Amino acid sequence: MAGKQNKKGSLGIFFLAVAAIAVIVATTFNAIKNNLNLGLDLQGGFEILYEVTPLNEGSEVDMTAVTNSISKRINVLGVSEPEIIVEGDNRVRVQLAGISDQESARSMIGTTANLTFRDVDDNELADSSILVEGGASLAYQDGVPIVSLQIADQAKFGEITKNIAAKASGSNIMIIWLDWEEGDTYTAEAAKANKGEEPKYISAAQVRSEINGNCIIEGNFTEEEARTLANLINSGSLPVKLTEISSNVVSAEYGADALAKTAQAGMIGVGLVMLFMIYMFRLPGIVSAIMLVFYIWAVFGIYSLMGAVFTLSGIGALVLGVGMTVDANIISYERIKQELYKGRSVRAAVAEGQKQSFSAVFDAQFTTLIAALIMYIWGNGAVKGFATMLIITVVMTLVLNVGFSRWLLNLLVNAGIADGKPGLFNVKESQIPDIAKGESQFYTGTKQFDYAGNAKWNIRGALIVAALALILGFVNMGSGKGFFNLGIDFSSGTRITVSSEQAVTVEDVTAVFNDLGYTNFTIQSSGENTVYATTKQAIETDELHAIKAALQEKYGEEPGDNVVTPVVGRELVRNAVILTIVAWIAMMLYVTLRYEWDYALGCIVALIHDVGIVLAVFVIGRFEVNTEVISVLLTIIGYSINNSIVVFDRVREIMANKSGRLNAEGYKNVINQALDATIRMSLNSSVTTMLPVILLLAMGSKAIFTFIFAMFIGLIAGTLSSIFIAPTVWRWARTKLRKNDGTKKPKKQANKEALDEYTFKGINA
Repeated sequence: MAGKQNKKGSLGIFFLAVAAIAVIVATTFNAIKNNLNLGLDLQGGFEILYEVTPLNEGSEVDMTAVTNSISKRINVLGVSEPEIIVEGDNRVRVQLAGISDQESARSMIGTTANLTFRDVDDNELADSSILVEGGASLAYQDGVPIVSLQIADQAKFGEITKNIAAKASGSNIMIIWLDWEEGDTYTAEAAKANKGEEPKYISAAQVRSEINGNCIIEGNFTEEEARTLANLINSGSLPVKLTEISSNVVSAEYGADALAKTAQAGMIGVGLVMLFMIYMFRLPGIVSAIMLVFYIWAVFGIYSLMGAVFTLSGIGALVLGVGMTVDANIISYERIKQELYKGRSVRAAVAEGQKQSFSAVFDAQFTTLIAALIMYIWGNGAVKGFATMLIITVVMTLVLNVGFSRWLLNLLVNAGIADGKPGLFNVKESQIPDIAKGESQFYTGTKQFDYAGNAKWNIRGALIVAALALILGFVNMGSGKGFFNLGIDFSSGTRITVSSEQAVTVEDVTAVFNDLGYTNFTIQSSGENTVYATTKQAIETDELHAIKAALQEKYGEEPGDNVVTPVVGRELVRNAVILTIVAWIAMMLYVTLRYEWDYALGCIVALIHDVGIVLAVFVIGRFEVNTEVISVLLTIIGYSINNSIVVFDRVREIMANKSGRLNAEGYKNVINQALDATIRMSLNSSVTTMLPVILLLAMGSKAIFTFIFAMFIGLIAGTLSSIFIAPTVWRWARTKLRKNDGTKKPKKQANKEALDEYTFKGINA
């Protein structure tokens, strides 16, 4: 009676837990969605990296004062949650998302705004300290927009205007300058004004008598220009000069389109993963689908609570994370099926499968965490956003798979609904031996294959791809194109994204650039409504404004832009190499500590193979190499080592039961035995990871095509290397480099195993 009550209780708790998940997700979904901090690439905005130099040579830069001044200006714009990040001792990165008038904001942030009053001989009469703090305002005179200035030291201002008024006609002029620089003259700028050109000063007014009150700034201002000038004056002058060395501007329309396409592709991909898991594993697959819903909710919830910026690359990491978290389920569920094939009862198989799979799941996820932490610590921009999502993914995978999903499955098993029903785990009765009749395991779920013997074909294929890449790379170098098709992230340059609701064609955009005198841009189409214009030159800010103004006039929407200077490009290349090397070293140390050095050697060679294949494909196809490709390479490092560890975990298990040193054939048999036991895990995990990636390739935003394509190639390379490369290198090291195999003595086996661990047809099945 008590047993039945316990069974009902377990089943009741399961349904209560599922109902609680459904209620929590349904009631908090909108709150999480509305609280998500979308990145520039999803809602529009800009990110600019400034180099900070002092106005006076030899003086020191106070970065705290710089950030305070920039923050004050941004507050005037009314932007919520801006990010102002100091990098090093002379750089500051400003990120503003969701801002409508990007050019005005860009101008306000970067302008020094050092207001001075000067005479016709360019002598400084007063600076902005003569004004009342916050005393500049938009006003009108005869219906014309002007800027009204409230004078704080009216006695001093009266003395200044009295002296100016006493001068001869033509010299009795007071000029108001914004950011006067050495070499600027009133005479030269006045000559420009007489020709109808825009002078650098903002006002030149004739003074006929002493002024004892406030004053105004007149000019041919629009209302918006007058308001911006007043805001600049009120925000105070910057204590330094800011020079743009990198920028990324995304239009709101482009961001919204990218979000819609990528989110749709991601949801379909996740749905297909759920269906695949249910088809392959039946009851555990249903548990996995429930866990996946909870996992996605938890990841978004954590992102929302952290206030982290959710980007396109973050969506890519989330989709990849879906595959990786399901991978942990697959390792456990396949191990359960293998225990059922041995003749264990369902309860015993679940307990043993979960126990035996723990080390592989933990080690695989922890190595990915190492790569993610390295990306987060040393990366920046999109790389850091990707790393944030990857870290959350790993943590949630360990919590929800090692904890929550196993708990749910155990509730169902303890309720007794699966007793004597291996079919609920997609295992047929005919595949299970009858222990009562003395039968032993005869079915493994795989067909025996000589993996070790056929590894040579994969190695030869990889060498052919590498050779082809080298040949084409050097040919391209000889023709001046460069070994790699480096994007502006690495080579420096400018990319302008033209996006509109109306059709945008390469011919029309090319015509606009030709009219402006620019013939060095490469124009490429991305669908009917988006065109990219790219050049390897970092366009100056004034030129960039002119180009964007012409395109906005034609298409009615402000284009996005991305500018990278040569100094930033060189730093990105150096940082990318350092990130990769540090990740390799860290993971090799971990694998050595958890396993042995020859296992680590196999993993590292496999990683080099994976990175090499991705880069080779990019050389052969002349795909653009940008910073997001670095994120992919680091992710592939984590993913590839996942599969390698699953294989090596089984190799270690087999070797623990071997005594003495084996010959080459013996190690070959160990590899084949381990791969035969884990091949379904590797292939199924590859399918669940690739499904969302393929959907993103087919339906996702073109903005992350390179990112997703590199991921796709890397996943294929990672799967093959974990099957053929890593075990082959381990076998070679065991036979050629080690004097003894260092295997542990076999563990003592129990004299007998509890009978209820096995299935006896007609008794407990």
